[in-house]
Amino acid sequence: MLAVMSTYPEPSVTYWPDWVGLIARLIPGVVFLYAGIVKVTDMAGFAIDIRAYQLVGWDVSNILAHSLPVIEIAVGAMLIAGLLTRWSALVTMLLLLAFTAGIVWVWSQGISIDCGCFGQGGEVAPENTQYPQKLAENLAMTVMCGWLVMRPRSLFSLDQALFGSPIRFSEESQTDIAKTAETEE
Repeated sequence: MLAVMSTYPEPSVTYWPDWVGLIARLIPGVVFLYAGIVKVTDMAGFAIDIRAYQLVGWDVSNILAHSLPVIEIAVGAMLIAGLLTRWSALVTMLLLLAFTAGIVWVWSQGISIDCGCFGQGGEVAPENTQYPQKLAENLAMTVMCGWLVMRPRSLFSLDQALFGSPIRFSEESQTDIAKTAETEE
C-alpha cells in the first residue's frame, strides 16, 4: 500500500493565523530577551530580587539567578527567530506559569515587592505593587505561547526556512494506514 502524503501549505502573508503566529512569537520573544539581558548584567542583584519572594533560600536563589536569565535569553531569541517554535513557546509558557505562581504567592501573603521581571526588584510600598498588571501581562503572553504550542507555523520563521512544511497524511492514506493496522492485529 502506498500512502499519499502532502505538505501543509507554507505560511502566507494573506492568511491571518500566520500573522497571529508572528505576533505571538515576537511579543514574548522580545520581552524575554530583554528581561534576560537586563538580569544577566546583575545576577547578584537578581538573586536578591528572587529572595524577596520568600520562597527559596540563598543557594537556590543563586542558582536561579544564574540560570533563569540565560534561559530567558535563549527562548526569547528562539521565539524571535522562529526556531523550534513549539518547544521554545512551551518552555516560555512554563516559565510564565511559574512566574505567575510567584506573583500570586507574594500577593496572597501580603508581601509588597516589585516582581523583578526587568531587574531592580525588591520591596516597595504596598500602593506601588503592580500585581494585577503583571498577572494580566503573564496571562496574555501565556495565551500567545499556547497558540504557538498548538500552531507553531508563522511568518518569517527559521523553522520554515530550515525544515520546510511538515508532512501530513491525506485522508485516504489515513484510512489505508488504519486498515493495515487492523489486518496486522
